[in-house]
Amino acid sequence: MEVERDTVSLGEFEFECGRSIPELEVAYEAYGEFTGDDAVLVCHALTGSAHVAGHREDVDRTDQARAWWDDFVGPGKAIDTREYYVLCANVPGSCYGTTGPASVDPETGEPYGTDFPAVTVTDWTEAQRRLLDELGVPHLHAVVGGSVGGMNVLEWAKRHPDHVERVIPTAAAARLDTQCLALDAIARRAITTDDDWQGGDYYGDPDDPDSGTHPDDGLALARQIGHVMYLSKASMERKFGRRAAGRDAARSFPADPAAGFFPYRDVESYLDYQAEKFVERFDANSYLYLTRAMDNYDLSAGFDSDEDALAAFDGEALVLSFTADWHFTPARAEGLADAFRESGVETAHHVVDSDHGHDAFLVDPESVGPPLADFLADGVGGKAVSDTDEPPEDDGRSFAPVHTSLFSD
Repeated sequence: MEVERDTVSLGEFEFECGRSIPELEVAYEAYGEFTGDDAVLVCHALTGSAHVAGHREDVDRTDQARAWWDDFVGPGKAIDTREYYVLCANVPGSCYGTTGPASVDPETGEPYGTDFPAVTVTDWTEAQRRLLDELGVPHLHAVVGGSVGGMNVLEWAKRHPDHVERVIPTAAAARLDTQCLALDAIARRAITTDDDWQGGDYYGDPDDPDSGTHPDDGLALARQIGHVMYLSKASMERKFGRRAAGRDAARSFPADPAAGFFPYRDVESYLDYQAEKFVERFDANSYLYLTRAMDNYDLSAGFDSDEDALAAFDGEALVLSFTADWHFTPARAEGLADAFRESGVETAHHVVDSDHGHDAFLVDPESVGPPLADFLADGVGGKAVSDTDEPPEDDGRSFAPVHTSLFSD
């Protein structure tokens, strides 16, 4: 698979908030060969990176940031790099090569920290459009993305409707609901109440990566809250149950004196492990900035309705949702599909029967791959693309949609 990896300077960049920085650098990866009408833009999720496919030994990363959609992108896969020129760009405000809070402000020689301008999903979309201009890609065959990456997809249909033929918002909605807003707010407070956050000025000497006192405990807690949001009750029960962790498992956080009487559970150990890995690879201020961008997103902003926001888009849309995703439920995805339909867009809403929760779009290529591949090739007429709120009748499984919240019985 032919891969291009680079960072492009877009020069001065004005953010939607009205503030500018003298230079915005955007890290991207591109796969395959561009022939003029075959470009597919992949929009990463909250803590993802441009490294969407092809495991690289030189990337010292874990979790989603390391070839986070490798099961879907590559030769012979759903997004076939023999057929399409596939790009993924790290978004402004992140910490994987694109300018963000941890980047050095050229005017001060110090990390921006919380002096970095507020970022929005609109900013991500405009940075991607300018990157594509730099790369000589005037038009996109498709834009696909999951979670907040799906919101990024919607913004393409809203702001650049003439520049894309097909959009695939996956495990996404037109806006977050109140419960998700609340949990994101708690996660941010875990960071900002960590004494080591220091108002966002915790980086130390830019030339000494070991200096500074990063708010690792706060970021770890924020990640744990987020991780629970991405799972379902069924998947957690199946994977962990109420089992105690192994005898060699050690607690990552201070425990109360009574803890010694009770088991350190497998689910606790798992969350601690994931948090430890996350703080090694991600920046706390970036987490604050990116969650704010996600929470703020509203497809209808500037318009009377979602339908009006999509009215200029005359391509095709495939909305993908997952039965056990309580973060973005199939019911909310159906509302998004209805907005596309009411704006005159040929639309299919394909519901995947999966108990993996919100993470299903990352880990279920057998179910997600066929409709994704067929829609890219043939639009809503693809043989595996369905516009239904039920799985195929002959799959031998009962349909039990989980439209419940984290806190329901």
